[in-house]
Amino acid sequence: MMEITPFLKKLLSLPGLSAYETPVREAIAETWRPLVDELEVSRVGSLHGLRRGVAPEPRPRLLLAAHMDAVGLMVSGMIDGFLRITEVGGVDDRILPGQLVTVHGRRDLPGVIVQPPDFLLPPDQRGKPVRREFLLVDVGLTPDEVGKLVRTGDLVSFAQQPFELPGDALVGHSLDNRASVGALTVCLDELQHMSCDWDVWAVATAQEEETFLGAYTSPFDLRPDMALVVDVTHAKGPGSNDYRTFGLGKGVVLGWGANIHPGLYKAVKELAERLEVPFQIEAMSRHSGTDAYAIQVTAEGIPCMVLSIPLRYMHTPVELVSLKDIYRTGHLLAEFIARLKPDFMQKITWEEPS
Repeated sequence: MMEITPFLKKLLSLPGLSAYETPVREAIAETWRPLVDELEVSRVGSLHGLRRGVAPEPRPRLLLAAHMDAVGLMVSGMIDGFLRITEVGGVDDRILPGQLVTVHGRRDLPGVIVQPPDFLLPPDQRGKPVRREFLLVDVGLTPDEVGKLVRTGDLVSFAQQPFELPGDALVGHSLDNRASVGALTVCLDELQHMSCDWDVWAVATAQEEETFLGAYTSPFDLRPDMALVVDVTHAKGPGSNDYRTFGLGKGVVLGWGANIHPGLYKAVKELAERLEVPFQIEAMSRHSGTDAYAIQVTAEGIPCMVLSIPLRYMHTPVELVSLKDIYRTGHLLAEFIARLKPDFMQKITWEEPS
């Protein structure tokens, strides 16, 4: 079995903000290259890896999708050598003060996000979490030096390095959704030792956090017969223990809702039960908030299933996952793919399970 931790730590040490995924895409491509038969980059920056099946052509096609982009920040202006910032993707202002960052200017600059003393804030803002409009990035240079090295629109990424915690936990920025890229990599590695009838396209999609661009364009290009989308979901933790959160280390989370094809859901769920892979069920009463939202409506419509990995502290520099859940997700994907027969699509129908 592939040891996924070094690969994940490498991904979590790179930027790759939404719409600027090149650094992380290149690292994924390096690892995927020996695991697939073909590797290409789409016109909008998603990574496509093809593992050919063994059934007679034309073979059915499966899309495995996990987005590779991350949330972060962007320089929106400068004042006296300090940088104003805006968000790329959803970032909670409350977690920003004191964070270490890298400003990707004409050269990479280390920086820290700072806030003014409470007594210098407007009276109506004192004693409250400081809003982003009052936060600045300090890179330790003079205004003239900053003006030469940084421009409005330059990216600012979190600089927290990944680390492990006891209990099989991994911490770092961008585990949403590079944990799922890790699961796809585990799957591709296991498929090296399996015979598969279907062609499998593993896709690391671009811009999920902002536009779903990769999720709209890659399936239109590849025209899969169905898609398995892997993402993260909220894990139980401090103050997060209701039905909307899921046990960390308790297994794969299977989505159920409008973006999910009921026949595909039934097939994945029954296989998890047969293999005794621990799983949980997430009710997605509206759209899933994942790439499945876009993939499902591409072209004539693509049957989708969402598998999620529980994650604590989403969209922060200290996201936390259980490595066991990543391995379980990758294993379930590989076992499902290996069991797919060429006529599978003729056997599933849009009928809600009783």
